[in-house]
Amino acid sequence: MGHDAFSHHGLGSSALMIIGALHARPSQTIGELVRSASVSRPTAYRALRCLADHGLVHHHGETWSLAPGALEGFGAAPPLAAPDPSAQLAHGWDTVAHQYGTTGVAARRKARHAAERAAYRELLDRFAEHRSKALVLVRDGRKVLVPPPHPDEVPPSWCAPGGRVVDPVTGRLAPDWHVASDGRLILITPADQRSYDELAAAHAEALSEWETAA
Repeated sequence: MGHDAFSHHGLGSSALMIIGALHARPSQTIGELVRSASVSRPTAYRALRCLADHGLVHHHGETWSLAPGALEGFGAAPPLAAPDPSAQLAHGWDTVAHQYGTTGVAARRKARHAAERAAYRELLDRFAEHRSKALVLVRDGRKVLVPPPHPDEVPPSWCAPGGRVVDPVTGRLAPDWHVASDGRLILITPADQRSYDELAAAHAEALSEWETAA
């Protein structure tokens, strides 16, 4: 499947499924190939017609079989058959890829994926450079990894009853700082403690200023 001959614009994966099914059990009808190759009937007809143009399969009545050397990509015209002037017999998978113009597709795809993986690893490294280092404590002969606190996490020594926060410098309660229900530090100023009427008046004032400026 990795060969350029079976790329999307070449023979395609359906042709490879047909080849595999005929290799496992030669001389199959279209109905049998639909089941053994797990392809639809139109896809089977299209893939077989394409493979026949390259001399990779032969048609005997209602059954299809691989041509001699088809697994190596060397097509052969069926015996006693009139040559088809439009047929391009395959002389190797590289030749098939060249006929479809898909030579080098696999190499380009591999190079693109390698570049994408390298860019992704570089991005992860940049994130790691800005990530705080965890603290390693040795306890009872074992190393314990302690993740660093987030900037908005509150140390237990700062917490006071009622969700209040103790200023670590002065040791007094910080009037505007509180501990949220999720344990994070939040700032509540007097502007955040206004009544509904005060909020409605502030909204009307801001709306009037906006309309005047507009």
